[in-house]
Amino acid sequence: MLKIEHLTKIYGDKVAVDDLSIEIKSGEIYGFIGHNGAGKTTTIKCSCGLLEFEQGEIYVDGISVKENPLECKKILSYLPDNPDLYDFMPGIKYLNFIADIYEMTAEERDSQIHKLSDMFGITKDLAQPINNYSHGMKQKLALISAFMHKPKLVLLDEPFVGLDPVAAHRMKEEMRSACKEGAAVFFSTHVLEVAEKLCDKIAIISGGKLIACGKTEDVKGDVSLEDVFLELEDKNV
Repeated sequence: MLKIEHLTKIYGDKVAVDDLSIEIKSGEIYGFIGHNGAGKTTTIKCSCGLLEFEQGEIYVDGISVKENPLECKKILSYLPDNPDLYDFMPGIKYLNFIADIYEMTAEERDSQIHKLSDMFGITKDLAQPINNYSHGMKQKLALISAFMHKPKLVLLDEPFVGLDPVAAHRMKEEMRSACKEGAAVFFSTHVLEVAEKLCDKIAIISGGKLIACGKTEDVKGDVSLEDVFLELEDKNV
């Protein structure tokens, strides 16, 4: 569903991502781990067509991000670590705006908005302007907008930030549900315990380079993912 081949992204004199290759298959939840500035966000933004890149290729369901970025964007969703919402809009109007962009039918949008807003517990707040929402409520609204059109690929950058334990649990359920329907989820996180329990596969990046990847149980072995991450980070400092 997502194939990154020899991705290299450079900012001035800094190589943000250096010859990185990852393949994520349909049905997989893939965790992306690294310290701040390691290249996680840059990789994700390149994967959804928001950033151009100097070398390599990225394919979403076999479609080249370089050659057909719009076609790729039609079948994926991207949630940044600090999503910008239209604060003047009521929540329901914002969700309908997103539904219009993805050309969802009235039946599809009503069903998905009802299901997901109930799941995240903000149905009663959808009539309120977004600028009245707390940070956590805004995060829930953004998550609904990311999942409601049933994308084939979901790209999430630190999605657990600002979520209470119940909402985080609901999101993990939705991630797994989407994968059972054939989607793939690729997300960055600093919450290693969540990644260890949730992810089918893990990739660890340091200084723009991929230093470990594979099935979660293979990457962590007989120790915790935190222990593996810290050991690999020490070796790559």
